[in-house]
Amino acid sequence: MLETIWFVLWGVLWTVYFVLDGFDLGLGMLMPWLARNDGERRVIFNAQGPFWDGNEVWLLTAGGATFAAFPKTYAVMFSSLYTPLMLLLFALILRGISFEMRSKEEASWWRRTWDTCMVVGSFLPALLLGVAFANIFAGLPIDAQGIFHGNLLTLLNPYGLLGGVLFVLLFAVHGSLWLTIKTEGEMRERGARMAARLWPLLLVVAVAFLAYTAFATPLWTNVLARPVFLVFPLAAVAGLIAGRWFMARRAWWKAWGASAVTIAGAVAFGVAGLFPNLLPSRLDPAASLTAFNSASTHLTLSIMLGVALVFVPVVLAYQFWVYRTFSFPISAAEIERSSHAY
Repeated sequence: MLETIWFVLWGVLWTVYFVLDGFDLGLGMLMPWLARNDGERRVIFNAQGPFWDGNEVWLLTAGGATFAAFPKTYAVMFSSLYTPLMLLLFALILRGISFEMRSKEEASWWRRTWDTCMVVGSFLPALLLGVAFANIFAGLPIDAQGIFHGNLLTLLNPYGLLGGVLFVLLFAVHGSLWLTIKTEGEMRERGARMAARLWPLLLVVAVAFLAYTAFATPLWTNVLARPVFLVFPLAAVAGLIAGRWFMARRAWWKAWGASAVTIAGAVAFGVAGLFPNLLPSRLDPAASLTAFNSASTHLTLSIMLGVALVFVPVVLAYQFWVYRTFSFPISAAEIERSSHAY
């Protein structure tokens, strides 16, 4: 029972991370197309400013939960996916530093350098996370000893790359819609146009990914075996369609919320389709790491569950307060007058 609870929590933590940090990553990777001068680039930075570090707490929590609840899965994951995970780490470090360093100097070369770090540090995590999770859905070439039989190119297969493109587009639309919420005037219109232009591409890739998933993974088979799980792909599809409907009516908060439902539904579909596997093996199904054969002791899981039940609601309440407090639109002129802005 505890193993199942922690599997669900593991999936929830990853889902919340993708929903919240997704718009940050999308906004950062689109900065060259959404901002035309230094003032507008500062708007992009400050549209993420109060939120990005809190959003990444969920990544740390998801990683920490994997380490503590499913240590064998954590060990095999970080050895099998070592290169992409290290690239992910370096990209996130560059992105985080860019917030603090960009405004330390006014020289154009200095700011261009950190702007580039922001773009690369936003695009790479989105792509790498999509590639990694798509490969997990399809199964990794791991044996009974947890040894990975492959290399980075093994992960860059058509299904993995399609998963990476899907994540990039999901986050790009999510970020564009966030810009419509946090800005006014021309920047809001630019964000709206970008979201509208990317939406058809997202639709095509999402349909292709769902179809390919039926052939490359057992996700659909597992979900159809438990029909209640169909709510997740249906929610993703409904969110995608509703998002475009709300865009046409310029209901930006609702469009962003629908985008969040799309991301949450897509991730939940993958996690539900995996159950009880955490790292399926495509070499030998018996070598797969599950919530039951890779879990910590019941004592550890019990203590951690108590901690999670206390502190996760606290974090949620704090983030709700942050989002509510900083939900107002910002402008380049306002940022220029502020001594606390990025």
